[in-house]
Amino acid sequence: MRYGVASMTSPLRRVALRRPDAMVTADPDRWHYGASFDGLRVKSEHAAFSTLVEASGAEILWMDGPDQGNADAVFTFDASLMTPAGAILMAPGKPLRRGEQELHRAFYEAVEIPVIGEITGEGLCEAGDSFWVDETTLAVGRGFRTNQAGIDQLGGLLDNQGIAVDAFDLPLYKGASACLHLLSLISPVAERCALIHAPLFPVALLQLMEARGYTLLQAPEEDFIASDGLNLNVLATAPGKCIMIDGFSATRELLEANGIEVSVFTGDALCRGGEGGPTCLTRPLLRD
Repeated sequence: MRYGVASMTSPLRRVALRRPDAMVTADPDRWHYGASFDGLRVKSEHAAFSTLVEASGAEILWMDGPDQGNADAVFTFDASLMTPAGAILMAPGKPLRRGEQELHRAFYEAVEIPVIGEITGEGLCEAGDSFWVDETTLAVGRGFRTNQAGIDQLGGLLDNQGIAVDAFDLPLYKGASACLHLLSLISPVAERCALIHAPLFPVALLQLMEARGYTLLQAPEEDFIASDGLNLNVLATAPGKCIMIDGFSATRELLEANGIEVSVFTGDALCRGGEGGPTCLTRPLLRD
């Protein structure tokens, strides 16, 4: 198989990345980037991240093509969702990212991965608001980036694969201009084990995961505040192996105390500044 995903933690075999060229000259106020954003450093930080991804054994496919100045296009996770049967083109809710899914359409055509559907019309849906609870259940966060119309369409597209879409409301937190995805509050790191930010976590989703036998690791509050939530954005490259941003020792110690092997890179300019972590920088194409 050359594609197919129904897990957040199975070994990452193929992944799409995009270089942060448009970020170099991005206006941080326009893109709602934080104080640590530095366009001069984003390329070197992204290169360090991609080196870790490659070292994990994953094959990197580069998503090239014109970006029309879309600085957020480097966060390849959001504009499409890979399923066992092929890709679904999403419809980003952030106004500056509208139409970004067309970059993904061109990429999938170039690498001969089928597109099995897309979110259209009034539907809004970003893949950062989704994660695989198991191979037959996709949890989706309903918030400022993903609306009910998008969730309904996604459910219809996955129903014929025997995959249920369960929706959970996200908190208001810092408002519509900030980036709060469902994956801002959870990162699965091993089989039936996930790192969560408990104070903002949907109760019904917590209950569902506990019923499915998950161990939920509650990340330190101080790291969540200091990182603007990016201590939670951890990329699993295999069960019990992950990549995270350096600088949040309490979260790293929690993971390592629970048997998780952690690799780190500096992500102040790219990730903390750009409101997107290691998971956001990837579009997994094949996990097995």
